[in-house]
Amino acid sequence: MLDRLLGRASLKERVAELEEANRHLERQLEAEEERRADAATDRQRAEERANRLEDRVTELEDRVERLQSADGGAGDREAERLHGARVAEVLDRLASFETEREGVFTAYVADEHDVPDAVREAFGDRAEAVSGAAPCLAVTDDAGLLSVCLSVPVAPEPFAGWDERVQFERSWFEPVGTHTVALVRSDLFALGEYDGRERTAFHGFDSELKSQHSKGGFSQSRFERLRDQQIATHVERCRAAIDEVDPERLYVVGEGSVIHRFDDRATVTKAVDATGDPEAALADAVRSLWTVRLVAP
Repeated sequence: MLDRLLGRASLKERVAELEEANRHLERQLEAEEERRADAATDRQRAEERANRLEDRVTELEDRVERLQSADGGAGDREAERLHGARVAEVLDRLASFETEREGVFTAYVADEHDVPDAVREAFGDRAEAVSGAAPCLAVTDDAGLLSVCLSVPVAPEPFAGWDERVQFERSWFEPVGTHTVALVRSDLFALGEYDGRERTAFHGFDSELKSQHSKGGFSQSRFERLRDQQIATHVERCRAAIDEVDPERLYVVGEGSVIHRFDDRATVTKAVDATGDPEAALADAVRSLWTVRLVAP
């Protein structure tokens, strides 16, 4: 009675209505968060399936190339681009190859114009093929059963020698443990944090960049100075984003004209052609980074 007289009854009813509306919104928010989580999971599964299909397409393309090379003549060299599970399969085969003491020869050849004498002696007539594949990991054995050159995404220091097993580390060829990949173009940045092949975090952005000089307004030289300033500002923004993550192992890939500015931070820098929005471009760049080219001399 007193609540009705003082007008508090209507206020209490309004409070109850608002509380119910708030609970309804909270339920909607929870449902939306669940939907987004399910969508993210579905997207990740779709990306994994797409990557597997791309690997399969690449394998088939390489097989066609090898068959065409075989038809073209015995002098042609077999080549294959390896991705994902195919890289692991080839590495498993190399790791299982075992001989008597000093029966297998392994070398990392860093420069095609500077092939060590030890490599030339081990490969003989096939040494020129090793030179053509460099920089590469070159492997052969004393019985002539094994002969292969592999490009190395994370290159070691040059070495050469005979042993009873092929000398290599998997981290040279495929992502192992926690690491960060940064894609840097003059107009785009994308950064992914990874545990092995699984991406655990992502950050990316675009930067406006003048693409052409208008006929009027200011000179070509001024246009180029403004463009250079925009690129410099973008690069500093990229460095700040990397510094915020402060990765222990950093691989920088992207546009050759800008990635050299990260030599002081990166374990590896590699020029790659990655287009599209930041997330899609990063996926392309990571695939290119961990692509291994196999040549059979």
